[in-house]
Amino acid sequence: MSDTVVPPGIELGADTTPVHNPYTGEVIASVLTVDAGAVGSILQQARRGRRTAAALSRASRAGVLERAARLVERRAGSFAQLIVDEAGKTITQARKEVARAVNTLSLSAAEARRNAGEVIPFDSYEGSEKRQGWFTREPLGIIAAITPFNDPLNLVAHKLGPAIAGGNAVILKPSALTPLSALRLADTLIEAGLPEEIVTVVNGDADIAAAIVAAPDVRMVSFTGGFTTGEVISRTAGLKKLAMDLGGNAPVIVMDDADLDEAVASCVSGAFWAAGQNCIGTQR
Repeated sequence: MSDTVVPPGIELGADTTPVHNPYTGEVIASVLTVDAGAVGSILQQARRGRRTAAALSRASRAGVLERAARLVERRAGSFAQLIVDEAGKTITQARKEVARAVNTLSLSAAEARRNAGEVIPFDSYEGSEKRQGWFTREPLGIIAAITPFNDPLNLVAHKLGPAIAGGNAVILKPSALTPLSALRLADTLIEAGLPEEIVTVVNGDADIAAAIVAAPDVRMVSFTGGFTTGEVISRTAGLKKLAMDLGGNAPVIVMDDADLDEAVASCVSGAFWAAGQNCIGTQR
């Protein structure tokens, strides 16, 4: 067994869980895990992170995300191999996932700079011809992010990039099957200049996830996974924002002027990419 991988930030637990290569069955690492009793210390760090994140300028957030994108890009081979090891993807699929994660972080950096607010003219209402209003987009605070196993790097980037761009703190609960890419991305963000209290990575079972989701300090839950778990989260969360990707029902339309050989190859690739474990995979 390789060394234990420790989440960035405070040490949240003493128990460890092995991470297996799904192809060979080999234990490739172990991670520190916690139970629901740790939710108090998790939220304590997230509150510190919330204050730190809100104080970061938009330029600072964008800079961190852009530097992280470049670090992931330079280390693409290492990230791709980690995806292969913990998720069982082919190296070709893993390389494409890393490239998408780089793009996700770069897009998030761009949004951090421009997604500031808007000026609204009031002259559509008689008597307000010389008036205007304005609004700004401000951080929510603490966001809980729960990610699945099928895209262990890019779907984590999908959660962390926009949340950091918006000036929020994040409690990240990656899949227990594939936590290593999430931990490496969190470490990379810290290396890029993100204060470590802004992202708290939590490894554990459904009980700790439920405790985080139910916490009043958490103002939003972002979840990618199955419909049944999404229903449980919506019942547990209480009064907060929810963003869920619960899969798809992706059709393919082949037009009568299509190259049929290319269409067949594309449909097969779309259906069996990552062994069909893809929310945008070809389904009908």
